[in-house]
Amino acid sequence: MDAKTHKSELTRAAIVDAALHLAADEGLEAINLQVVADRAGLSKSGVFSRVGSREALQKAVIEEYGRRFLADVFVPAMQAPKGLPRLDGIVQRWIVRMRDVEVHTGCLYTAGAFELDDREGELRDLLFQEVTRWRAALRRTVLQAMDAGHLRPDTDPGQLVAELNGMAMALLHDARFLRDAHAAQHAQATWQRMLVSYRT
Repeated sequence: MDAKTHKSELTRAAIVDAALHLAADEGLEAINLQVVADRAGLSKSGVFSRVGSREALQKAVIEEYGRRFLADVFVPAMQAPKGLPRLDGIVQRWIVRMRDVEVHTGCLYTAGAFELDDREGELRDLLFQEVTRWRAALRRTVLQAMDAGHLRPDTDPGQLVAELNGMAMALLHDARFLRDAHAAQHAQATWQRMLVSYRT
């Protein structure tokens, strides 16, 4: 990669990062090229030349959030053996990310779902794809834990994934809205209770 291309990629990354922080503060619909340009220290035309339209930037934000989320939560856990060690690694990292990152920034998957739940269009479709991809990855990990004999054979993978999602939403609600300093500990206790219920 030559220096010019590298600089262009860095500038685009800075634009998407600025837009991601704006979405965390005010929602996906708050994203517009001028505000992002101001935050990134660029001209509006400079932002447009690198990311295109407002809609393209909104999509880039969703994709970047998904990339960061998976890099923090899912990818490191793949080093653990298949089965419960891997599932536990994912859940532990998820709780840590919510405690250390999303308590301060919010969760784009959750906030975006509430923001776009009744709006049809490509942006909703993309967020839907990202969320369902994440939940499918969780479900596969649950199935692997069942195949390994670590979870009860009558475990309903969809139910367990739904309970984990509910745990995550409760953590964010209690930490961000109630400002409960013990929200992550409560989530950890919830996960341990789930393990008692589902483990063979």
